[in-house]
Amino acid sequence: MINKKQIITVLLAFMLGLILNDAYSELNSLERPLSLFQDGIEKDSPGDWIKEDQIKVYNNKVIINLKDAEWASFTNTNSMDPVLDEKANAIEIIPKSTYDIRVGDRVSYKSDYAEGTIIHRVIKINKDNNGWYCIVKGDNNQSPDPGKIRFNQIKRVLVAIIY
Repeated sequence: MINKKQIITVLLAFMLGLILNDAYSELNSLERPLSLFQDGIEKDSPGDWIKEDQIKVYNNKVIINLKDAEWASFTNTNSMDPVLDEKANAIEIIPKSTYDIRVGDRVSYKSDYAEGTIIHRVIKINKDNNGWYCIVKGDNNQSPDPGKIRFNQIKRVLVAIIY
């Protein structure tokens, strides 16, 4: 027959086991590197379009030595939130060839399926029977844009964002 003392001893041992397991799990998780990002996977970033020696910062002005730069603003479509939105300003340049475009770059292009200019991130570059193309996607969109984007559709590459 089991008495009260044995039941209390078993319950205390069980609770102590739970507490020690939690403590061990907590300590064990500290040994693993903490990840600030959901999947911890390196993502493609835009190319280095503006070199450090092209930027001069003074007390009363900033000079960016960049040829053929154009100012850009954005429409509130939410496709590139939170980085690009209607209140952001940007600087874009015209790419000279397909070699200028990298996966990770944000390009402004004329679409075959929508009016106006769209700015989305290049997520893939490839070639087919018609030559070079890229696949683009809004950072905040679930799926890539429809169709292949050809170099002649790309109007500019985003090189700076100013808030």
